[in-house]
Amino acid sequence: MGFSLKLQYCLVSVMVLLPAVCYSQDYFVKSRATYYGSPDCLGTPSGACGFGEYGRSVNDANVAGVSRLYKNGTGCGACYQVRCTNPQICADNGVNIVVTDYGEGDNTDFILSPRAYARMALPDTGAHLFAYGVVDVEYQRIPCQYSGYKTQVKVHEHSKYSNYLAIVVLYQAGKSEILSVDIWQEDCKEWIGMRRAYGAVFDMANPPSGDISLRFQVRGSAGLTWVQAPNVIPKYWKAGVAYETDIQLY
Repeated sequence: MGFSLKLQYCLVSVMVLLPAVCYSQDYFVKSRATYYGSPDCLGTPSGACGFGEYGRSVNDANVAGVSRLYKNGTGCGACYQVRCTNPQICADNGVNIVVTDYGEGDNTDFILSPRAYARMALPDTGAHLFAYGVVDVEYQRIPCQYSGYKTQVKVHEHSKYSNYLAIVVLYQAGKSEILSVDIWQEDCKEWIGMRRAYGAVFDMANPPSGDISLRFQVRGSAGLTWVQAPNVIPKYWKAGVAYETDIQLY
């Protein structure tokens, strides 16, 4: 009887824990990674996500271009832990990177900035890691964390006041993905969808006048949700300026 009760308890415990494990998906996936050339070991400001200078230096320049994980631009801004698997030269924790670009390599999921690639190595083994060129890795999605920064909506440099507005979201914390962006049309009293121009950049010709309110369709831990940012962009907005928000896109 005692053994039967213990067995039933164990089975119930497993049944309770399994949904949590499946939901979180906190596991490593095997893949390959390489690196791209950079004169200063940083990222590139011309990455396919459209982040500009932010894409060059964010996360201390531990950034990467991806292919399969790019997801038509919805993968831009996602964070991953990437670690190589050779115990002779690879550090246990690897490196945490931010996706800022699209790139295809030799059956790789990640093309890392030189700085990010080097940080996968144990001390004094970086040269050996670079000599391989392409290495086997494991990776997992992790929450992005930006201490001291709020989520920002940047008016893209290609915008032209007041007849063309393009935006990109910076410092997107958590593990969410922005699927779409709507803009509030005050005269029509309705939300109008913006176009995903490329990467993480959304745009609209002839945007509304006055302060601009946005809402974001987000896929995250709570499933599909809409997050509103009232009056997030001022009436007299300027290209290249990032505006802080109080929204959380988790």
